[in-house]
Amino acid sequence: MLHVLTLSSLFPDATRPNFGVFVERQTAALSARPGVAVRVVAPIGLPIWPLARAGRFRAQATLPLRETWHGLDVSRPRFVTLPGTGGRFHVAALVRTLAPVLDALWAEQRFDVIDASFFFPDGPAAVALGRRYGVPVSVKARGADIHHWGHAPATRAQVARAARAADGLLAVSDAMADDVAALGVARQHVRVHHTGVDQARFQPTDRAEAKRALGVAGPLVLSLGALIPRKGHGVVIDAVARLPGVTLMIVGEGGERDALAARARRLGIADRVRLVGGVPHHDLPALLGAADVMALASVSEGLANAWVEALACGTPIVITPAGGAHDVVTSRAAGRIASADAGAFAAAIGEVLAQAPDPWTVRAAVRDFTWPANAAALHSHLAELVGRRNDSAPR
Repeated sequence: MLHVLTLSSLFPDATRPNFGVFVERQTAALSARPGVAVRVVAPIGLPIWPLARAGRFRAQATLPLRETWHGLDVSRPRFVTLPGTGGRFHVAALVRTLAPVLDALWAEQRFDVIDASFFFPDGPAAVALGRRYGVPVSVKARGADIHHWGHAPATRAQVARAARAADGLLAVSDAMADDVAALGVARQHVRVHHTGVDQARFQPTDRAEAKRALGVAGPLVLSLGALIPRKGHGVVIDAVARLPGVTLMIVGEGGERDALAARARRLGIADRVRLVGGVPHHDLPALLGAADVMALASVSEGLANAWVEALACGTPIVITPAGGAHDVVTSRAAGRIASADAGAFAAAIGEVLAQAPDPWTVRAAVRDFTWPANAAALHSHLAELVGRRNDSAPR
């Protein structure tokens, strides 16, 4: 039996059911494999009192410290974050919090390996804790954990040290693996580990009927992602303004909502732009299946789950060359890669709308992106790290 301790500060809870849902899916798929037992530690960072009692932090502070979440044994310890420090002290605070929690789990059942599925602050903390228990550590790079924390002055050295010290490294795309290697790690030591998608839930549907259910007539473009500058929703709004008769639906939450709504009004297309807010993950297939195009003008990505989910629904994508774009846009049917420019995006969206590729041909681009395949690769990777550690242990 392989006993895995999954460490992830990116994991859903009752207050944030969509937060890191792809980590939950990966962990559940790994747990379902024969010969694997998984426990999850999903630490929650809370600012110092009294900020921890304000707004959304209040709800997070009251979450159970340990619970069964969708069949997984999940511990949710709290660690203190200090606003205004750029994350400099996150790792030290996390290690202090996790040590007694992991000591208790270790006493219940020793784990063979720590799987950190986000690079910061999880990765450096996992490396320190791996030494504490004498077990190997794997760290996975997903996107902002490297693109932001790996370059921010207060944290980049911690991220680089963790990359060099980890026993195994994973990345969600080839481009992401190159970004990890740039921290000072040999590229061959970073394995590409693609995300998965529930192929039974995310699949083509009757697009015309799905549009009618949404009250949409004519071409529909969907932009799916947090309402933050990095996702480039403003570029998509500008592009749709150049495409008469096209409706744009933006799905996500974030601080840019008011600015995006004002942008649509300023361009005179407020009647064609819908900001629908956050949507439960289980409702996404209906929206993606209704769209003719999923467009996302990201400045940076690892490999966005929204890309894979859209393609699985038979919806072609128009995206920037960020991150693993070339890992998924592998045919003209799958969509287009365009520069983050309104004119380029409008032209690419227009081409895809005119082409109207067969949804099942679109879906073929991600036929290998399944959770069973993801879990099998992760299982093999972690077992190899354990085997390597055992082989090198003194006899």
